Amino acid sequence: MIALNSPLKPNLKKLQVYLEKINDNGWYTNFGPMHNELTLRLEDYLGVKNLLLVNNGTTALQVAGKTLGTESILSTPFSFVATVCAFKWQKDEVAFADIDRQSYNLCPEAVKAAYRKGCKADTIVATHVYGNPCDVGAFDNLSEDKNLKVIYDAAHAFGIKIGNESVLNYGDASTLSFHATKVFHTLEGGGIVFKEKANFEKAKDIINFGIHAGQGVANVGLNAKLNEYQAAVGLVNLDEMDNVLEHRAALFHAYREGLKDVVELPTWHPEANQNGAYMPIKLENPDQLEKVICALNKENIQNRHFFSPSLDQIFVDNFNYGTPNSYQVSEGVLCLPMHAHLTLEQVSAVINKVKSNV
Repeated sequence: MIALNSPLKPNLKKLQVYLEKINDNGWYTNFGPMHNELTLRLEDYLGVKNLLLVNNGTTALQVAGKTLGTESILSTPFSFVATVCAFKWQKDEVAFADIDRQSYNLCPEAVKAAYRKGCKADTIVATHVYGNPCDVGAFDNLSEDKNLKVIYDAAHAFGIKIGNESVLNYGDASTLSFHATKVFHTLEGGGIVFKEKANFEKAKDIINFGIHAGQGVANVGLNAKLNEYQAAVGLVNLDEMDNVLEHRAALFHAYREGLKDVVELPTWHPEANQNGAYMPIKLENPDQLEKVICALNKENIQNRHFFSPSLDQIFVDNFNYGTPNSYQVSEGVLCLPMHAHLTLEQVSAVINKVKSNV
């Protein structure tokens, strides 16, 4: 079998050393030494400040929204369900604008059109889909022109830069997922990078039941902290990240070179690197999609029709400013095997099977 995903396996010898330290000092959660070390190392590795570790990527979105005072969002219909669920769970109003047909990211022009039609959302929530950066400059301009907050769901964008700048430094907040299936993981976990230090401090209280150190309960909060065992997994995995990102980028490049004249591939941001978080292709129509899926399944090559359906078809009670591009992409998109344990030989086998069935 060629697996769709195979989580990075933490080095057990290194992990054992960290776990013994945790047991020796008896500090298992509540911003312990491992948590603090991982925070500092990740800030340095990613080139960011004001990084807050949390217990998962969905909570990261919720806490970012609560911290910034979000009450209504305009978002993408082409993303994982958590992007919208996080805000609907908090009873925020949700509306959808269409994606860019080439990049598959939320389209700035569609967002502008939505506001011209009367959209009142106070926050734009955009996903860097498959790790491909959004048009952050256009959203910066929209934010300034209309006094909007911008939250980026950067769950796929670990290690991604636009030029020399981390993609996480754009917007009012960028959220990360450290789920086991992601490029970098802490088994379960996540993070938020805030533009403003004051928002970071507020969010730190929120994830600890709203308690402000030395002052008691300052906000309504929840328990969203990352524990010491998970932080230890992150510290071990972070040691491997240079090699992991280099290998995944090489696999991604091999796929795109092999399939560039065979299937549609999303247009990548011209100034951004690649982290090989996913390997999406777009088939011409549902029949062709089904043919490729059947052929891959027959050879025991795992694959996933992801993201599908378009989220506005799931959350039908929310306002939709028109999403034909999202429908078209979601009905034909397919993610191929991509993970740190995949080999170039396996990638070649997948490429050949796709080619012979398109």
